[in-house]
Amino acid sequence: MLDMRPVGYVIGLLVAILGATMVLPLLVDLSEGSGEWPVFLQSGVITILAGGLIALSCSNGIKAGLTIQQTFLLTTGVWLALPVFGAMPFMMGDTDLRFVDAFFEAMSGLTTTGSTVLSGLEELPRGLLLWRGLLQWLGGIGIIVVAMVFLPELRVGGMQIFRSEGFDTFGKILPRATEISSRISVIYISLTMACAIGYATMGMGAFDASVHAMTTVATGGFANYDASFGGFGPGVEYVAVVFMMLAALPFVRFVQMTAGTAKPLFKDPQIRGFMVTAFVLVGLLSLWQFTQGDATGETGFRKTLFNTVSLLTGTGYASTDYMTWGAFPVSVLFFTGLIGGCAGSTACSIKIFRYQLLFASIRVQLQRIRSPHGVFMPRYDGRNVGPDVLSSVISFFVFFIVTMGLVAWGLGMTGLNLTTSVSGAAAALANIGPGLGDEIGPAGNFSGLTDTAKWILIAAMLIGRLELLAVYAILTINFWRA
Repeated sequence: MLDMRPVGYVIGLLVAILGATMVLPLLVDLSEGSGEWPVFLQSGVITILAGGLIALSCSNGIKAGLTIQQTFLLTTGVWLALPVFGAMPFMMGDTDLRFVDAFFEAMSGLTTTGSTVLSGLEELPRGLLLWRGLLQWLGGIGIIVVAMVFLPELRVGGMQIFRSEGFDTFGKILPRATEISSRISVIYISLTMACAIGYATMGMGAFDASVHAMTTVATGGFANYDASFGGFGPGVEYVAVVFMMLAALPFVRFVQMTAGTAKPLFKDPQIRGFMVTAFVLVGLLSLWQFTQGDATGETGFRKTLFNTVSLLTGTGYASTDYMTWGAFPVSVLFFTGLIGGCAGSTACSIKIFRYQLLFASIRVQLQRIRSPHGVFMPRYDGRNVGPDVLSSVISFFVFFIVTMGLVAWGLGMTGLNLTTSVSGAAAALANIGPGLGDEIGPAGNFSGLTDTAKWILIAAMLIGRLELLAVYAILTINFWRA
């Protein structure tokens, strides 16, 4: 029988840690003289007690490592449990949200999706705004650890090619997670602080700079204003572009760079592919805008650069309503969101390396057709790619497309039009944030959707953030028989 105690122990500890972080928005509300601070006091006490009791009740099952089944359950269980408790301040606080809306907001935060059901953000207590930022910041560092520790071990979506990259002690799961988390945390905090300083230098207030730095480095996209980045100056947008790009790079490369080895940062095929993709997309859309005469000069280029990078990295900020740019730019931006950043970063979506492996496989198949007796092997980063990796990548693409179609169909059944259904499915599954159209586009939010549509999107956010197969595996009968 599957022993759930190690899974429960880790989940309990993480829930308790989440409760402890509620002291930060509590202090902000106290300093502001807001009457909202009891909300975080009550939520924090409940969350810490619940997490502590879960961990204590499972402490007799602590082991040095986890089985494959336990690891699958842990990765999914954490992203189910934390939003439940993360939703409490939204239900008890000034927003007074129903559970489905509060859970949607918390899930969107922890999965760094950035879709929101809230409006009038400028009027919310600062503690709640900080809590939204903290949820995304914690989710960002959490997904880096999952992508570097758990998914390679579980052989999900081709992630096994990063199984031993940058770290030598890849033995037991939990010790490995602790080691990688400590190294990544230093880089993550340093990038966040640098981003906040950059924002403040360009004119942001200290509070806005801190919250937006957290959601930028997490490539989450929660902003403190309904207009997102629309009210900020040019300097702020350029700072955001720099740190969105940095956050979409593999964090293991930053760890290696701080250890005195910068060479892998410049030789990584993921990074080169990501940079080339960004350059081509920004150039294409800038050229289109220029030829159409819609947005020329520095302002036009900046808006194109900012919004393209925001969607490519899955951050989801918007500095303008790009729905007004025309059919071609909107179509390009839709597919831009389905590309994503690098594996081992806070970025989401399909990821650059999977496209590179897919194209390498297609190229080899074409070579085999031209030369049936030749021996050809797809290669990545100078290494031969085995059939297990290619099979995993192709399976991921198939599952992604099928899941997006099913989610879009489900949304359509709730009464949403085609544009809203398809773009909403893509936005949730790829953890992009805004969709397309008037309702869920960059100028709208998700509050007007039915409860059924919101639950469908919640499930899609969870499935997409954990790379689909990690969630689907636990839904099979064979998983529970193993």
